[in-house]
Amino acid sequence: MSKASFKMTATLSAVALSMAATVVLAGPAKAEELWDPYLRGVFEGQAAGALPPPGVYGELDNYWTSYGNYLNNNGTKEPGHLSALVEVPIVLWVPGIKILGADYAAAIGQPIDFTRTKLFGHTGGGNWGTYNTILVPGMLSWALPDHVFVRTGLTVLLDDASSTMGDVYKGKLTNGGAPSGNAYTTIQPDFGVSWLYDGWNLSVGTHYAIPVSGNKSNGINYRSAAQFSADYTVTKTIGAWTAGIGGEQENQFSRDTVTVNGVSVPGRQTSNYGVGPILGYQFANGVGVMGYWNHSFATKSDVAGDFFNLRLTAAF
Repeated sequence: MSKASFKMTATLSAVALSMAATVVLAGPAKAEELWDPYLRGVFEGQAAGALPPPGVYGELDNYWTSYGNYLNNNGTKEPGHLSALVEVPIVLWVPGIKILGADYAAAIGQPIDFTRTKLFGHTGGGNWGTYNTILVPGMLSWALPDHVFVRTGLTVLLDDASSTMGDVYKGKLTNGGAPSGNAYTTIQPDFGVSWLYDGWNLSVGTHYAIPVSGNKSNGINYRSAAQFSADYTVTKTIGAWTAGIGGEQENQFSRDTVTVNGVSVPGRQTSNYGVGPILGYQFANGVGVMGYWNHSFATKSDVAGDFFNLRLTAAF
């Protein structure tokens, strides 16, 4: 499998920051975080279980969201809008080392985002910010019989975003600014499996984000529940072209924990699903381009609408 034919179909096991619910609702008792710990569907179109040949690779995801609705716990629409441009540069290193019979790799990413919100009477954004730095100290990929590949890894999201919900509560953001990240570290185990044969890529990539701490400010203690995410890919490559369909899901299996001045209030429990087409092209110089669009079809306690990602990949 050559670098060109692989099209850098593996990068970080999990780049973060899906657009979640919103910044601030009607009052402190309804405060919610802005960011989910995983960017919806960001790895659709890639081989979730495999790694490229040894080398250093670069990727830039240009991710645009336009979510015209917020759906509450009952799935009922509420007025509002959230849009964002998320730039996710990634460097992947595959040194050619074997561990337990698997290929080893490591990666780093530093997303930045430009966000606009108009939800629940709150308008904010119009500013750039850096999201939590993403480190993948290790991932391992095994090539199994019958063209099956399995990959596992660990992603760490550092508590170093340029602005957070804690800054909002403390009054540190002015001029309608919106938070650009989370005020806590996240640990995320990742697991992916792929069937790669005769140009086909059937892949499922899964991620389980576990917040290490909560968000405490001005009497508000907000702690996100762990969140499961998955990306799905069915594509066929013919010559330089790749086409197919992708999908994504995010689910919290319990509610977020929220207390205001020591009093518990209901937290949200997110779920969302989306699906859409994928189209890619591999240039002769080794640069790959892939674009895909997803539309939400089932959402609760989250924003819903459309996202588009244009991915550029190359071997250094």
